[in-house]
Amino acid sequence: MELTKEQIYKVMKNERYPLTLKYNPDWIIENSMGAHCLWLQESLTQVMNISSDMRILDMGCGKAISSIFLAKEFGAQVWATDLWNSSSDNWERICEMGVDNMVFPIQADAHELPYADEFFDAMVSINTLFFFVTDESFLKNHLIRHVKPGGEIGIIVPGFYHEYNGRIPESLKPYWSTELDNWHSLDWWKNVLNNSGMVDILIADTLPDDEGNMIYKRSAMMVNAHEEPFNVLAGDNITFIRIIAKRK
Repeated sequence: MELTKEQIYKVMKNERYPLTLKYNPDWIIENSMGAHCLWLQESLTQVMNISSDMRILDMGCGKAISSIFLAKEFGAQVWATDLWNSSSDNWERICEMGVDNMVFPIQADAHELPYADEFFDAMVSINTLFFFVTDESFLKNHLIRHVKPGGEIGIIVPGFYHEYNGRIPESLKPYWSTELDNWHSLDWWKNVLNNSGMVDILIADTLPDDEGNMIYKRSAMMVNAHEEPFNVLAGDNITFIRIIAKRK
């Protein structure tokens, strides 16, 4: 059953994320790419050290609303970096939200970031790294080196509680995509971070009380995708993986 706008607004009213409640739900839906990125960003900031004197890399920022959130709520300077969305379009959103002196849009490939080593005090990445991180070498050679020693790295990616390991159930096969081959478990991501040799993991979870699963399901409801076959069949095995690490 398709949800009405009023029902969607009710789904989006989540008291776990009081900072996100300040933002217009229509603006969030219009500018989200996938899951509710402000819930995910706020879940990182609840356990990360973010302050107004920091330079932050928002890697794979999409339409930059996660970057705008960091600037408005914490006063940080944010480099809103994305490959698929133009810096001009993101700049327009940034200016509309009054943070043009704090958020700097950059259109760049994660393989060739235009930043100096150890330039950033912290890095966040929401719903993105699974597209291009296949092993620890990518993190080491292309991402972590841009964060200062002692700086925190906050990552949230969609994944599974239990990996299928190539044994995809017959019921799911018609709805499986190559993108899903890059969804992994919490243990997989912990191993990749640890194997980089560049970080110490501070927090690694799927958000308390099955919150990662709830965010996935509510995000699907926001765009009336909750009855799509994959979401129905695999929904109970899907979560969001959250890792906070410190650069050595």
